[in-house]
Amino acid sequence: MSYICRAITSDGGARIIFTDSTDVVRAATEIHNTSKTMTAVLGRALTAASLMGSLLKDKDNSLTLQFKGDGPAGTIVCVSDYSGNVRGYADNPDVELPPNSQGKLDVGGAVGQGSMYVIKDMGMTDPYVGVSQIVTGEIGDDITEYFATSEQTPSVCALGVRVDTDKNCIAAGGFLIQLLPGADPDIVPILEKNIAEMKSVSYLIKEGKTGEEIIAEAFKGIDYEMFDEFDTEYRCTCSRERYLTALAGLSDKDMDDLRDGRPIEAVCHFCGEKYAFDLAEIEAKRSEK
Repeated sequence: MSYICRAITSDGGARIIFTDSTDVVRAATEIHNTSKTMTAVLGRALTAASLMGSLLKDKDNSLTLQFKGDGPAGTIVCVSDYSGNVRGYADNPDVELPPNSQGKLDVGGAVGQGSMYVIKDMGMTDPYVGVSQIVTGEIGDDITEYFATSEQTPSVCALGVRVDTDKNCIAAGGFLIQLLPGADPDIVPILEKNIAEMKSVSYLIKEGKTGEEIIAEAFKGIDYEMFDEFDTEYRCTCSRERYLTALAGLSDKDMDDLRDGRPIEAVCHFCGEKYAFDLAEIEAKRSEK
């Protein structure tokens, strides 16, 4: 089971959210049959969305993380609830690229350049929408940039997905460290040194390190307290009723297209579930309005 654990410095000046998202990423790879490169791309995006979603304030809130780059991966969409349960998809999950100049999976090349969107639905009339430029396409750098420019919160986001030669996810996870108002500036060089000395988060998870142990490395030399820990999963919220309601809300012109006698089927982007409908039930649903 994937999980999130969180800690905060004793003075309340900095926090860290860690997730072991291995099982979440494995579920996504099975649903979307991702290539090696796209396992890393979608896995990092899902991990980031899970971390960010866990910062939401209410159980009815949701966060959508969207990358619209010009790379071959196409648009990437991940949605998280406030407990870090997440779902996602990429337009082109089978894209494969040669390794980058460091010999690693070319996540940045797959994502390309463009814009990153963070949409928070907090139950208000209009959702909050934050936009920032994609910096490297490596996902973690882009999340760090987003928090700095859109939310004015100094942050470090480290993400990792380890994939074997058979496209299997061996380990996946990440952490988000943020300085909060009133943070002691003396902890900044300590954090920078600790992070620079740490091995990659996916390596640490592969070696069996727990979230508490990884947090201890990141916060070495700083007084802190573990805050909480909870399980997360790849969770789709689609339902037949939801799709029926959406179909019933189509325009008259679109409804005319459905009357050509062809089978009516809706397919969920997030989990691949297929829902079949007949015209009569859609018409009946429309008449309820």
